[in-house]
Amino acid sequence: MLTTDENALVERAKTDPTAFGILYESYVNKIYNYIYYRVGNQHDAEDLTARTFYRALDHINRYVNRGAPFSAWLYRIAHNLVANWHRDQSRRKIISLEDIKLRVQRRDGPHQMAEQKEEKDELLVAIRRLPPDRQQILILKFVEGMSNAEIGEVMGRSEGAIKSLYHRTLLSLREMFDVEAQPQDKKRNAPEHQTKEIS
Repeated sequence: MLTTDENALVERAKTDPTAFGILYESYVNKIYNYIYYRVGNQHDAEDLTARTFYRALDHINRYVNRGAPFSAWLYRIAHNLVANWHRDQSRRKIISLEDIKLRVQRRDGPHQMAEQKEEKDELLVAIRRLPPDRQQILILKFVEGMSNAEIGEVMGRSEGAIKSLYHRTLLSLREMFDVEAQPQDKKRNAPEHQTKEIS
């Protein structure tokens, strides 16, 4: 929900560029992080972030407060630009394994750190095989720290639909890990649908 102060700021931003600048400063880092995890490189993330706010400024006069946070509107603009970017690239989105950072980093010894890196790499490989909406829900939940209700506002789905999609996403990841954990001879004999990209 928009706070009274933020709602007033959004209304001011329709005629006052300074007010829009305050909104920009409030949300630019979150929007950049969201886009970066979707496109996997800094240059395109910066470009798409700038385009997101340019488009928001261009259309803010048409913004109507329907009870959702102003940030949900920004995330939807960013999502549409990222979707168009991937369409232009004619490829599925890739999460960069070199640049991505986990939010929680344990301070362990070399052996534990090596195991942790291996687990992280396996997880990221699995995540990038997921369809775009499932990548999106994981990014919003674990990178942006959003609740199911907030994710629903961004993705235009009910909270119940988000819970269901999140549950299916975790099951898909577990299935992929189970397949990867099998000995090589069993992998070769595994049903073909298990080794394909989960949709």
